Amino acid sequence: MDDNCHVEPIQKVATTEEQQITTTTLLAVWGMGCPNCAARVRNSLISLDGVVEAHVDHMVGLAQVEYNPHLTAIPSLINAVARAGGDGRHEYRAALVNQ
Repeated sequence: MDDNCHVEPIQKVATTEEQQITTTTLLAVWGMGCPNCAARVRNSLISLDGVVEAHVDHMVGLAQVEYNPHLTAIPSLINAVARAGGDGRHEYRAALVNQ
């Protein structure tokens, strides 16, 4: 593993407002090749206002996201995945998995 690829997972304590009403959605995520990629995608998702928790698995290419739909929306989640890359070395994309 390349040392330049290391990512520290961020910690987030969800606000009371974020936790009031939550829903969970599943995103298919492409472009992840290692646990650091999953951490990078998770960090981007968890940084969004309204996201309570995110579990990202690079092996199966899925992200399970718990969020408050009054504070964020699926297009914002998909954009957060794309923004997790953009450093010239990592490029990610996501789509909603039909549930």
